[in-house]
Amino acid sequence: MSAINSPAWLGTLRTYVVLVTLLNLCWEILQLPLYTIWSTGSHRDIVFALLHCTAGDVLTAVCSLVFSLLMAGRQEWPDSRFKTIALITIQLGLGYTVYSEWHNTTVTQSWAYSAAMPRLFGIGLAPVAQWLFVPGFVFWWIYRRLPVGQSTIFGSRSLK
Repeated sequence: MSAINSPAWLGTLRTYVVLVTLLNLCWEILQLPLYTIWSTGSHRDIVFALLHCTAGDVLTAVCSLVFSLLMAGRQEWPDSRFKTIALITIQLGLGYTVYSEWHNTTVTQSWAYSAAMPRLFGIGLAPVAQWLFVPGFVFWWIYRRLPVGQSTIFGSRSLK
């Protein structure tokens, strides 16, 4: 069955975008105290940062999924290669996130971490955890709702 005829791909994509948007917004709100803007920024600056960062998160998530599908997807996705696409998507997003955090805190100094931000090699661990948790949870949530008989993260789902 081609992707155009597959009833699952569009619903899967829509679900991915909606959940990634909502969860990244929640994550950005929760991790605000780990950045200096929390204590130094105006309310307007904070709201702008939340919206701007969430939009960046969603753009990263969608581009990572699209690149994954272009590199390794099949027309039958999500019925085929769901696990592969999920893993590549998370790896691409994580790689970009690490680069972006380094670039924006070191090179351009667009933002800074507060003392509360745990770090590894100067990279904040909250955004790294965000990229592991948010798409990981979203792919798991989508997997749990795929109809029985479809190929999924853990193999083919069946009634057995």
